Amino acid sequence: MGLFDDLGRFFETRLEEFLSKNPHLELQALSEQLREQEEDSLKLIRDFQLKEKEMQDQILSTAKEVQRWHERIAKAKAAGREDLARSAREREGALLRQGNQLWGKMQGAKERIEQTKELYRKIHTRRQEVDAKAAQVAAQRAANKTQQNWDAAGWNKNDSKSARGNRDTNDSLEQEFARWETEEELERMKRNMGNRA
Repeated sequence: MGLFDDLGRFFETRLEEFLSKNPHLELQALSEQLREQEEDSLKLIRDFQLKEKEMQDQILSTAKEVQRWHERIAKAKAAGREDLARSAREREGALLRQGNQLWGKMQGAKERIEQTKELYRKIHTRRQEVDAKAAQVAAQRAANKTQQNWDAAGWNKNDSKSARGNRDTNDSLEQEFARWETEEELERMKRNMGNRA
């Protein structure tokens, strides 16, 4: 068992190191966990709503039974059958207690529905925040990568162009700057759109 524990700790440590070096993946993993929690919350809400509906049906059924036994009490009294009336009152009392218990359970189910809905809203909000942060990190990574590509392109150029004259060099430099500025504007627009979401 010790070997598996050591191996498990090793993989956890390696995973933590990997995620710390790749925060965008950590955010994706967190977003996935939150999405699963959202789904679990929705499933719980549906389950509690089904239980609430079952309780309502049982309460209605019990209320009809109480009414039926109440009528039987009156009928037995009118016929002078006090023994039947007494037994019918006991049955009616048992049904009323059962109805009260069902009512309490139904109220409990309603409270759990509201609590779970609140939990769902909090998880949903948190996931939106994580997704926005992930988009921000992705945009930053893309900007950094673009900058690295531009930096590398600047260092790797050879000086053979300078022999062709300043006019050609200036035109290609102008084109590079125009491309770069366009990409920066696109990234800025993406970030702005991500912040609004």
